[in-house]
Amino acid sequence: MKIASRNVNGLRAAVTKGFLEWVKEENPDILCLQEVKSFEHQIPAEVRFFFSSYQYVWHQGTRPWYAGTAIFYRKEINVTKSLNEFDEPMFFEDGRTTAIEFEYEGKSIHLVNCYFPNGGPRADGTEMLSYKLEFYHKMEDYLELQKKEGKIVLITGDFNICHTEIDIARPKENQNSIGFLPIERAELDHFQGLWYLDLFRKFHPGEKDHYTRWSYRAGAKQNNVGWRLDYFWIDENYQNVVKEVRHCEEINASDHCPIILEI
Repeated sequence: MKIASRNVNGLRAAVTKGFLEWVKEENPDILCLQEVKSFEHQIPAEVRFFFSSYQYVWHQGTRPWYAGTAIFYRKEINVTKSLNEFDEPMFFEDGRTTAIEFEYEGKSIHLVNCYFPNGGPRADGTEMLSYKLEFYHKMEDYLELQKKEGKIVLITGDFNICHTEIDIARPKENQNSIGFLPIERAELDHFQGLWYLDLFRKFHPGEKDHYTRWSYRAGAKQNNVGWRLDYFWIDENYQNVVKEVRHCEEINASDHCPIILEI
């Protein structure tokens, strides 16, 4: 089974930049999208036609042209639950979280697709870092609840934090940058302490120069001046169900590249 995750920075824009061609080539069984920036009724007709062999769960956010997540999954997958609304308002106000639960080799996998807040101040000066940290705390509580119910917890998406110095091209220059602040990185330390495993690092321990997001500034992608913001994490007790995680760094359709997990 192949699971793909991608921040598309606007689904309708991505369609004009080779998105469907990439999906056809990778042929994922499950596709998690972040920052779709559209409501369900705005799904392009060509996307509906292309994904006719898939079911989907679409976010129930309230802010137009902003954030939003979606999960497409093949109809033959035994999905027992799909979620686009949650008891926690922070998860659906901006459509930041969608989830499905499916059976795989006798186990129930709870897959969460999340677009975490950036944390930078809004245009009106509103401080948003505390909102981002609170979002992390509530997500950790939610995942722990799923784990206590005996499910395999797998989470993917744009986490908007580089965890360690090897996850960012210029760590010294970005010590005071949103996305690499010590207080933010400590959230991923805490997450790791809850027995979650960063699956890319399982397969590429200590390797440098692997990123998933590059600024639009001239030369950033060409010179590989990037940030690793997109992840797959799993309850480490079940890490052996995963055989590969990779980045599709050659894809240039947005500021993020897709990431792929194979079970």
